[in-house]
Amino acid sequence: MLVFLATVVAVAVLLGLTLAVAVRLGRHSVIDVAWGPGFALIAVVSYALTDGDPARRLLVLALTVVWGVRLAVHIGVRNAGRPEDPRYERMLAKAPGNRTMYAFRTVYLTQGAIMLFVSLPVQVAMAGTRGIGWLGWIGAVVWLIGFSFEAIGDRQLARFRADPASAGTVLDTGLWRYTRHPNYFGDAMVWWGLFLIAAERWPGVLTVLSPIVMTYFLAAKTGKPLLERQLTRTRPAYADYVRRTSGFVPLPPRKP
Repeated sequence: MLVFLATVVAVAVLLGLTLAVAVRLGRHSVIDVAWGPGFALIAVVSYALTDGDPARRLLVLALTVVWGVRLAVHIGVRNAGRPEDPRYERMLAKAPGNRTMYAFRTVYLTQGAIMLFVSLPVQVAMAGTRGIGWLGWIGAVVWLIGFSFEAIGDRQLARFRADPASAGTVLDTGLWRYTRHPNYFGDAMVWWGLFLIAAERWPGVLTVLSPIVMTYFLAAKTGKPLLERQLTRTRPAYADYVRRTSGFVPLPPRKP
């Protein structure tokens, strides 16, 4: 409980600073850059306040921080110099009063709550006193698969977008040949891997809802559905891509 309360305070400070930066820049999309570092901060605080098995704590800390920092750098570089994200523009257009307070309630508080809930396996795993067993190492392998999918998928998409010849077309090579969202799939696998490390001791099993919630948001709520609606409107070839490519889990492409 002490660790959880400390992470609540840390996340609140981070989101407060992020809100101040967003107001100064006039872009609430900076919250996307803070998403990964928020989890890394939770891992650092948990590491500092627990006295579990040193190897387990160090493993969970390293996996969470590496994932969070890479994601922050990727999103920061991608969004540099861009105007406000259209998603936030549409959301804030519905604000009944002050846009900043509306963003604070609907975006920052919501993301902070999700961040704390999804990170429960990280916090619980840090308190484990037993050494890393076979389930923990399986979790590390699942994390590595997920991290590879996410990082490689993001890199392939960045190269595709940077090529002027790709304008108006759909990326259907590399990992994108097997799933329409390799980065989202990889993100989900990262958190299932961290859950397996936590699940080596009984309290960690109780955090199973954390990776379920993350997977739900990525596959069925704010990730995949929103992006696909936008691409369907703007890219005529996307409908055919949807027909022959798996929506989330990587699978061999279907024949035309």
